[in-house]
Amino acid sequence: MSTPKHQIVRTIVETGLVAIVRTDNADTAARIAEACADGGVSALEITFTVPGAAGVIESLRRRYAPGRLLVGAGTVIDAETARIAILSGAEYIVAPALSAETARLCLRYQVPYLPGAGTIGEIIAGLEAGADIIKVFPGEVLGPAFIKAARGPLPQAPLLPTGGVSIDNVHEWIAAGAVAVGVGGHLTAGAQRGDFGAITTMARSFIERIREARAS
Repeated sequence: MSTPKHQIVRTIVETGLVAIVRTDNADTAARIAEACADGGVSALEITFTVPGAAGVIESLRRRYAPGRLLVGAGTVIDAETARIAILSGAEYIVAPALSAETARLCLRYQVPYLPGAGTIGEIIAGLEAGADIIKVFPGEVLGPAFIKAARGPLPQAPLLPTGGVSIDNVHEWIAAGAVAVGVGGHLTAGAQRGDFGAITTMARSFIERIREARAS
């Protein structure tokens, strides 16, 4: 039986792209989110480094109808922050590393948990803790070859790299076996010059490149 938790994970995997919003103010975060949604992004991550991140999440959940845009919380390093995010409406929780307490809390409330991992041992620990997707981090250090190698002994591991994923190499990550990718600055750079239309265009390009990589 499919549950809302499984549906969220399926949506992330189907589109293959999680847009990571990391900026210094809530208004810009909201505008980036809108630009990403206009570009076809179906899963967005508001990092808790954004001032007022909980309020941004709550506002986006009110703005977008269920199923229109998944809104998750990122840079969640402890269970206390995860609980705040969930109460604000976060539909999934992303972390730079595994927290056993956060894993238990997410399981309790049936919210998908995506903890970071940078070694085979950390991937296994995440799977054993009930993680729904493992965030391979930092991607710019590990590279697509790490995902290909990890899937040798762990073909069942759903891996999603963040950091170092660009429009020029996204196909390499997908070809290596990533179920989806997380993209921040390479997608949202237009916000720094006030060009939110560029974000929409880039989002469409990322989604198309992912589709092409999967088909090839």
